[in-house]
Amino acid sequence: MEKRYAIGVAGIAGAAAARTGDEMSGPALLLAGLAVTGSASTATALLAGITVSAALGGPVFGVLLDRSARPGRLLAVALSTYGSALVVILLSLGRVPVVATVLIAVCAGLLGPALSGGWTAQLPCVVRPEELPRATALDALTFNFASLTGPALAGPVAGLAGAPTGVFVSAALIGAAVPVAWRLPGVRAGEARSSAAAPPPGPTPTPTPAPTPASVVVDLRAGFRAIARTPSLARATVASVISCVGQGILVACSPLLGERVFGSANHGVVLLSGVAASALLANAVLARYPRLMRRPDAVLPYSTIVLAVALLLAVLAATGRPVLLVAAMLIAGLGEGPQLAALFAIRHREAPERLRGQIFTTGASLKITGFALGAALTAPLAARSLTTALLTAAATQAVAALSCGWGSGRDRQGRRGGRNPLDRVGRGEPQ
Repeated sequence: MEKRYAIGVAGIAGAAAARTGDEMSGPALLLAGLAVTGSASTATALLAGITVSAALGGPVFGVLLDRSARPGRLLAVALSTYGSALVVILLSLGRVPVVATVLIAVCAGLLGPALSGGWTAQLPCVVRPEELPRATALDALTFNFASLTGPALAGPVAGLAGAPTGVFVSAALIGAAVPVAWRLPGVRAGEARSSAAAPPPGPTPTPTPAPTPASVVVDLRAGFRAIARTPSLARATVASVISCVGQGILVACSPLLGERVFGSANHGVVLLSGVAASALLANAVLARYPRLMRRPDAVLPYSTIVLAVALLLAVLAATGRPVLLVAAMLIAGLGEGPQLAALFAIRHREAPERLRGQIFTTGASLKITGFALGAALTAPLAARSLTTALLTAAATQAVAALSCGWGSGRDRQGRRGGRNPLDRVGRGEPQ
C-alpha cells in the first residue's frame, strides 16, 4: 500500500513537472524565435506548429496507450521525444530553413496530448478506487499550477540567462518526469487491464500479433463511438470543447484588457496569472474535500456558468474599472478549476478500461483545437470591439453550460438500468 501511495504522489509530481515544462515551452519558443531570427512571424509560426497537430496526435497516441501492457513506458518515451524535439527546434533556429523548423514543431505537437490526457488516464492504475476523487482534483490542480508557473518562469529565465535558455529549462522539466512515467504500473489497483485479461481455460493461445493499421483504425472508431454514445461523456466533451473556445478568446483578449484598463498590455499576463491562481485554490479545496465532487455532472454546468458570469463582469470592467476586472478574473478561475476536475471525474467514471487512454487524449486534443479556434476568432471580433469579443466568449460559455443538459433524461434512464453504455464497448460487444 505504501509503495502504491508513493507511486501516486510521484505521479502527481511528475505530471506537474511535465505540464509546467509544456506551459513554459510556448512562451519560451516565442521569445527564442524572436531573439534568434528577429522575426515575429517565425516566432508565432513555431507556437502554432507545436499546437495545431495535437488534434491528430491525441487519438492515435491514446490507442497506443490502451494497447500497451506498460503504458507508463510509452508515456516516458513520448515525454523524452517531446523534450528532445524542443531542443532540436532551438538548435535548428537560424541554421536551417524556417519551414523545416516549423515542421519539426508540428511533429513534436503530435505528442502534446501525452502531457495532459496521457498522464490523467493512468490515475486509476496508481490509486485505489476510493482515492480517485481526491487524486482527480490533485491532477486538475497540476494543470492550474503549470499554467500559473510555466509562463511566469519563461520571462525571468529569458531575462537572466537569455531567451534560448528558457527552451532548455522547459525541456529539462519535461525530462524530469520521464523516470516517474517509466515507473507507472500497468495494472489498476490489483486487477489486470481488460486488454490483458486472463485467457479462457484450454490450450495455450498463440501470441497476439502486432497491431495492424486496420486494427488501429477500428480502435479509433470504437473510441469516438464510446464518446458519442454515452450521454454524460458526450455532454461533458461537447461542453468542455465549447468552453475552451471561450477561454481561448479570453486569453487572446487579455493583453487588450490590460492595455485598456491598466494602460499596459503586459498587465494582461498578470490577469491570466490571477485566473490560474484562483483555479489552483479552488482545486486545492476540492482535493481537501473530495465529497464536493460527488456529483461532477452538476459541477460541470455550474462551473461553466461561473465562467460566463465572469466574462460578463469583464465586459463591464472593460470600461475602465480595474477592481472589477481583477474580480472578474478571479471568479473565472473559480469556475475554470472545478470545471476541469469535474470533466476528469466524468471521464474516469464513464471510460471503459480498454479505451481509457484514447478517451482522455482525444478529449485533450479536442480541447486544444477549441482553444485554438477561440484564439483565432479573437482578431476579427476584437477588430469590431473588445466588448464584442468578450460578449462572444460569454455566449460560448452559456452555450457550453446549456449543452450539459442535452440527453440528461436518457442518461438517468440508463443509470437506473444499472449499466454503463460504455461497458459494451469495453467488452467488444456490438453497438
